[in-house]
This record gives sequence, C-alpha cells and structure tokens, in this order.
Amino acid sequence: MSGVIHIVDDEEAIRESLAFLLASRGLAARGWPSGEAFLAAQPLEDCACVILDVRMGGLSGPEVFERLRAMGNAVPVIFLTGHADVPVAVRTLKAGAFDFVEKPFNDNQIVDLALRAMAAHDVARAEAAARADLDARRATLSAREDEVMRAMLTGALNKQIADQLGIAMRTVEVHRGRVLAKMGVRNAIELAALLAGEGS
Repeated sequence: MSGVIHIVDDEEAIRESLAFLLASRGLAARGWPSGEAFLAAQPLEDCACVILDVRMGGLSGPEVFERLRAMGNAVPVIFLTGHADVPVAVRTLKAGAFDFVEKPFNDNQIVDLALRAMAAHDVARAEAAARADLDARRATLSAREDEVMRAMLTGALNKQIADQLGIAMRTVEVHRGRVLAKMGVRNAIELAALLAGEGS
C-alpha cells in the first residue's frame, strides 16, 4: 500500500504522537493544524487516508468531511473524538466515513484501522480505473458495433443478428470482429464476463 495518511487535528501533541505511531509501522503521515489548512492543500495526490478530529477550532471534522466529498474526494476518513458523541458518529458513518474512534484510542486499533482504510481505498481506485478503462473502450464502438455487441450478449448467432438488424451476415461478422478487438476480448463469453454487472 502506498500513499500518505493525513492527520487533521488542532492538538499538536495528537498529531505528533499519531505520526510517530504510524511511522513506527512503516506508514507515511503528515499533520495539519486545522481543517482549513488541509482543505486549502487539496487535491493531494498522495492522500490514502485521513484521520480527522471531530471538534476543532474553525471548521469541525464533519464540515471538513462534507467539503471533501463535495470536491469529489472519496478518500477514506477515520474520525477521532474526545467526546462520546453518538449522533455525530451515526451521521458521519451514514455519510460514508470509514470509521469513528474515541480518544484515548488503542494504538494498534488506530493503525490497523488506517491500514484497512488504505486497502479499501486501493481496491476502490483499482475498480474505478477498470470502470474508466471499460467506458473508454465502449466509447470507441460505433452505433452499429454497439448494436451488434448488445445482440452478441443475448447469445444471438450471426444470422440472427443479421436478420434482427436488417444487415448482411458478412457485415455482422466484420462488426463482431471489431467489437471483440476494441473491447480486448477473444469471444462473446469473455465479452459477457467483462461487461457483467455493467447493465450493457
């Protein structure tokens, strides 16, 4: 796993102790004294996880979280609080926060959480990249090729596709070959597997 864990907390002692703790497990960390400072630095390409204090001077943790999401930043966020604030915890978790930890926290717990958050972020980024790649491939298909592809996914034979679309079977064969080449697959089975869940 790569990337930096960003610690946003207005208590310097918390920032420093967390950074030291994370470094002891081989994780890179960077501290920010306020939500405003952290948001001003966006977008941070190296950001793999955010540990965010709930109550700070200026913007609160939940406000920072909302602004991050409004920017389209889906980085996992772990909230820290020194207060047993159940309503805030419920709200932030429903809004997509990764987890919520009360101070004082267990050292191993917070590092393990950060590792899980980073792993989840890596998976989400890989899935997003795969979706973008698939969308880019589909965008190269002509309207007719897309029609042929949709028919292929129903299991229709070339003759059936030709009859359905009112074109020559040879034309279907040409389009079929182009669809497979552009989508980077060898046959209709691989194509169906590639597009499974995409709602072709």
